[in-house]
Amino acid sequence: MRAAVLREYGEPLDVTEVPEPNPAPDGAVVNVEACGICRSDWHAWQGHGEWADDQVPLNYVLGHEPAGRVVEVGEDVDRFAVGDRVVVPFSLGCGVCGECRTGHGNTCEDGHALGFEADVPGAFAEQVGVPHADHNLQQLPAGVSFRDVAAVGCRYMTAFHALAHRAKVGGGDWVAVHGCGGVGLSAVQIADALGARPIAVDVNADALARAADVGASEVVDGSEADVVDDGRQSAVDPVVDRIHEITDGGAAVSLDALGRAETARNSVECLRSRGTHVQVGLTTDAEKGEISLPTDWMTRWEIDWLGSRGMPPARFGELLAMVDDGTLDPGALVGREVGLADVSDRLAAMSTYETDGIEILTF
Repeated sequence: MRAAVLREYGEPLDVTEVPEPNPAPDGAVVNVEACGICRSDWHAWQGHGEWADDQVPLNYVLGHEPAGRVVEVGEDVDRFAVGDRVVVPFSLGCGVCGECRTGHGNTCEDGHALGFEADVPGAFAEQVGVPHADHNLQQLPAGVSFRDVAAVGCRYMTAFHALAHRAKVGGGDWVAVHGCGGVGLSAVQIADALGARPIAVDVNADALARAADVGASEVVDGSEADVVDDGRQSAVDPVVDRIHEITDGGAAVSLDALGRAETARNSVECLRSRGTHVQVGLTTDAEKGEISLPTDWMTRWEIDWLGSRGMPPARFGELLAMVDDGTLDPGALVGREVGLADVSDRLAAMSTYETDGIEILTF
């Protein structure tokens, strides 16, 4: 089968023939119809994560947002059969540990991250193998296309879990979203669907226009801001001041979708008292996993800090049901469809923030 293989960090992927996957007794093989091209793939392509012993190996297939049809199942698989239409979550649980059995498979004690670890090669390929298929595979509703659900596999489900489950966003809440790439735009649309009032923050006018189209109540252009000192314990970015002005005191929930020191700090400081920050964006080699925050100020105003990674496979049903009935529309965030030979160019475009919404590899 054809696949795009990582040979050197930051260099074009090698589109070549590789062996087809074989299913484990409890696993399955999925013929990939579509796969999202995510900023997490960009991190892996760049070789990030060495500081956390989390660097993706070379000679490896990236890609972690696949949807397709089951073409082979292991002898112990009960819930799925050849021909089933499925989506594959990137956070793969074992299905039997305490985390998985209590509905928290995204923090599985023995889990894998599809497209990031040697044991689970990714889906920038014609086929992908999935371990523990009964636990991890998710059946697609008949009316949901492969293209649309490929946008769900990481960024969209991550944003949904972050807002609906971790932050428990409610009707009328002001929700600030810092960074309007794929996960940020997903968060804007989801916050709007949950009845909240999303504020989209970015430095790119096109990204902000797309955010407005998918449900942002307000947009804040960070490129127009100059850092000022208003007498607080540190210089406060005007983005923070603008969000406080819009919300009359601060957002109830704020999400950093980018993973930069500036956006994480702005996300914290734009909150009202007892507000909740959710960290979704992963850091780059500029931060190496460490960001300085105003902890005394956070303590004073009882600010909650939450991490959020993927979504438990056990909770995929509620998200897919909302996609099926039209409450959520991940397809509206898809800005480009490309072929396997174009994936390297789209990863390179992420280095200069030149992507368009969620971009999808289709076969």
